[in-house]
Amino acid sequence: IMSSGITNGKSVIFEHEGVFIHPSSDENPSEDSLVSGFLRIVDKDAEVFVEFKPVEETVDTSNMLCAGKDSSSVMEWDQCPGEKLLESQHSYETEWDMVNAVSFKKKSCTNGEGTLNHSHEKSRGAFSFALSDLRSIILKEEGWTFLVLKLKESCSSPPALHFHQGGSKEFLESLRRFALLSEVPEDGSCLLVSSPIKALSQSFENLLDDNNFGLIQASELKVLVGPCVFQQKFRKDPYVATLGGFSKVTNYIFDAFRGTEEQHQRPPEEVADLLGEVLPGLEINQQEEPGFEVITRIDLGTRPEVTRTGPLSSEDWSKHQDAEGRMINISRLKQTIFKGGLSHAVRKEAWKFLLGYVPWDSSLEERKIAQRAKTDEYFKMKLQWKSVSEEQERRNSRLRDYRSLIEKDVNRTDRSNHFYEGIDNPGLVLLHDILMTYCMFDFDLGYVQGMSDLLSPILYVMESEVDAFWCFVSFMDQMHQNFEEQMQGMKTQLIQLGTLLRLLDLSFWNYLESQDSGFLYFCFRWLLIRFKRELSFHDVLRLWEVMWTGLPCDNFHLLVCCAILDSEKQKIMEENYGFNEILKHINELSMKLDIEEVLQKAEGICQQIRSCKDLPPSISVILG
Repeated sequence: IMSSGITNGKSVIFEHEGVFIHPSSDENPSEDSLVSGFLRIVDKDAEVFVEFKPVEETVDTSNMLCAGKDSSSVMEWDQCPGEKLLESQHSYETEWDMVNAVSFKKKSCTNGEGTLNHSHEKSRGAFSFALSDLRSIILKEEGWTFLVLKLKESCSSPPALHFHQGGSKEFLESLRRFALLSEVPEDGSCLLVSSPIKALSQSFENLLDDNNFGLIQASELKVLVGPCVFQQKFRKDPYVATLGGFSKVTNYIFDAFRGTEEQHQRPPEEVADLLGEVLPGLEINQQEEPGFEVITRIDLGTRPEVTRTGPLSSEDWSKHQDAEGRMINISRLKQTIFKGGLSHAVRKEAWKFLLGYVPWDSSLEERKIAQRAKTDEYFKMKLQWKSVSEEQERRNSRLRDYRSLIEKDVNRTDRSNHFYEGIDNPGLVLLHDILMTYCMFDFDLGYVQGMSDLLSPILYVMESEVDAFWCFVSFMDQMHQNFEEQMQGMKTQLIQLGTLLRLLDLSFWNYLESQDSGFLYFCFRWLLIRFKRELSFHDVLRLWEVMWTGLPCDNFHLLVCCAILDSEKQKIMEENYGFNEILKHINELSMKLDIEEVLQKAEGICQQIRSCKDLPPSISVILG
């Protein structure tokens, strides 16, 4: 009944022949009127699907390659009802236009979402849907077992599955490997299906998806604790194993478990112990960690008041260039940017310097020469994946997985921003192409969910595929460790943040510890993608350019975290928030933060620490 193998590029997790469906709506049919077929659970392109195919059905239409149009620069576009998309392409990389001649087949689906496939009338009931769309399963007995599967409202549900030859228990057991099936208390025949666990390595989907309040992905846990350990824990106790990924989830995970939680209250200290197992390294007592000494209460003195200024204008930017286009008075320029940011008209040029894409001391002519070389280099890498045939890609699972992840992430990245909104938006095509080309640039890392969030503001500012790519490369050089499989960058930052909080307010830190919140899991998303989901889009631009100046200290983003928590600590302690409430409260700060107030407080904290005479060496190391 159960098998594991590769069929047509899909990993078959479960297969059972002799499952029957009835094409009518009658839920109690005779055996003679049933259609016999194969029932499978498959892992295709890093997503789990349930498929039914009649015995005579041999054509698999689920492997259509889906990709968008292509371009090498931002296009002006317009679309009229009943007419094809009109594109007027403006590109300075004319000799590379051949790269964009590669076309792709498009499949008729809604942004990759699982839908029932009725493309072949002769298939008599063949269907396929993503496990993520399954909402409930009703078990019925009529001399044999049959299951009624209910999908989400936007999808039509498949016909009932009749197990005349057994196999229903094995099917449900296989589903439990990827989703949480829980009985409805008042109806034991109904199983509610919580968000499925997709087999995507290095997945940050629940962490980053604002609209997803479900379970953490199994792959996120596998990355951290290893597949064998996770499988054992999940089968033993799905709630505990899933909750163990709290450090990766900043949405309200408890919503998915509300019923279970009321029935089985689990003490916070037990959950905290799990966090230690899931993020190895964080369970070490930070006060005993090499390089981190015990910090007792230190008088930091009064926090100075600081003021911020307005953004740097185009006129002021020009004043910092000499006759050959070299930047002058760079230290003063960086200080000005740190104190007030940049006007939007300056960003396209200034960000290249701040990110290190172009040297501060380069002349305008030198930058033009370098630009041509970088353009050449970029399109050579782009051609590598553009020229891969379908036959080659069928044998390259890594490239398939990267493409699948990128296409899904691109379709939901900043879609409310005018630069990315609408259907067939060229901005989305550029986002896709840059991320695919980055996979060619960095084979080892490839693509990890969350990286699209880092690219989106850069592309929005640059409005150029080549410039956006190389600026993104520079930004990823800073952020690389956040996305590596061992996540050493995240562990280090969380430990350092804890050290800073102990220095700034030992009583608040002790309170967090008393509520088993010392792992600072609620700050995970802040650090992972640099507050991208916590601030409005334009506030993100302001924050990032301020941080890229490198002022006023190293790891200034950690002081930004401290500033936010400093503003919230009184409410957290006065309201006696516990483990769950702290997570919920911090999550609800998203889009409610005033970036200028946060930056002002963070700078004040930096000056306060800098003026301390007895500063612990560990703090000096963190802040440089």
